Amino acid sequence: MSSKRDVVFPPDRHALYELHRYSPAIRSNGFLFVSGQVGSRKDGSAEPDLAAQVRMAFTNLNAILAEAGSSFEDVVDTTIFMIDPDSKFETIWEVAAEYWGEAPYPTVTAIGVTWLSGFDFEIKVIAQLPQ
Repeated sequence: MSSKRDVVFPPDRHALYELHRYSPAIRSNGFLFVSGQVGSRKDGSAEPDLAAQVRMAFTNLNAILAEAGSSFEDVVDTTIFMIDPDSKFETIWEVAAEYWGEAPYPTVTAIGVTWLSGFDFEIKVIAQLPQ
């Protein structure tokens, strides 16, 4: 028995989805599982300024959430990946606060990594879809 994936694409589909063969998000059992979002332009290239790159990642994330009839307020779990957190965490967290909303906050795991395919920041979330 096979089940078809219920894929959610943002209105402006980015080149990275086809290039790397992955879905932006999948709806399953009342949840939305969103792939890691980066500050990519439509052609898949990285926004060079860190603060602008983080804002663009949240813009890309929010577009997917909205397409699924959701918002960041429905996010229950986040995973954040960053290159060189010692030098970049403060900037990233200041910008993230613009999108984070009010308490109660989602869970968060922040991970320092050595490679993000040319990006400095990536955010992956799980949201509970509105009933």
